[in-house]
Amino acid sequence: MASIVSTKANQFRHSTRLLFSHLLRHGRPSTILPPFSPLLQPLHHSHRVGNQGYCNGSLGLCRRFLSSSAAAADNVSGEKPASDHNAKDGSGQGKESGGGGEEGQKSDAGKPVRGGPVSWLSFLLLVLTGAGLVFYYDREKKRHIEEIRINTEAVKQGPSAGKAAIGGPFCLINHHGKHVTEKDFLGKWTLIYFGFTHCPDICPDELQKLAAAVDKIKEKAGIETVPIFISVDPERDTVEQVGEYVKEFHPKLIGLTGSSDEIKNVARAYRVYYMKTAEEDSDYLVDHSIVIYLMSPDMEFVKFFGKNNDVDSLADGVIKEVKQYKK
Repeated sequence: MASIVSTKANQFRHSTRLLFSHLLRHGRPSTILPPFSPLLQPLHHSHRVGNQGYCNGSLGLCRRFLSSSAAAADNVSGEKPASDHNAKDGSGQGKESGGGGEEGQKSDAGKPVRGGPVSWLSFLLLVLTGAGLVFYYDREKKRHIEEIRINTEAVKQGPSAGKAAIGGPFCLINHHGKHVTEKDFLGKWTLIYFGFTHCPDICPDELQKLAAAVDKIKEKAGIETVPIFISVDPERDTVEQVGEYVKEFHPKLIGLTGSSDEIKNVARAYRVYYMKTAEEDSDYLVDHSIVIYLMSPDMEFVKFFGKNNDVDSLADGVIKEVKQYKK
């Protein structure tokens, strides 16, 4: 289209120059035909030469140029909407068919990018919800820990509630060779420990702690307690063996032993676990519970103290339980 316009413009300038040159030489023509008159067709007759013919040829050329320019303009203006319409139709067809043409790409590039499935608002709400859950969980956890601490302190400070199914009747032999039962210890606070005389380290440590606690309880509160050692190794712990063993710890310590069935019954009554390990000739160990039981003057269970208690905590614990029991 640009080349057509350029060509027509050059023709128009050339015709204008010829027209003005003719007017300057001969003046205004007496008759000017309409621009679209058929009489302009003699322009192509080359045999008409002269001033009049030259004038008419120049005017005809100008009018013909104007007529052809108007027609070309109409054609261009008519083709442009059609081309635009065709382009729009092509673009629409490309969109419908999902094609990846150039026009479809341009039209898609002009559109705003659609947001993803997670917007900033939903992301913010998600973060706030997560933070709220974490805060709630942390607060509930602290509250639960605080309740456990308060309840534990309340249990420690208050008297022992209820009675565990620990203890019961037994019949054993003391380190003097005399048969004794639980009734022989009625009216006395007793501290009972289960072990065996061939124990390399744990039993001696626990019996030393027990002996020291008995003396400290006497010194601090004037409370008399009877320490008792019950063997869980009846095969090797004879009366003589037990007698020699208890003398090493405290003069008031009473050693008890018996047959396998008697030891089994008393261990079951006091919920004590014991088991012989692998034997190597006659040398073996016995795995057992490491617990000291505090029994009331009625030979009823009051409280137990584990290996983690030292002499002071054991003595203080016994004194506390005895005072609460008397109330």
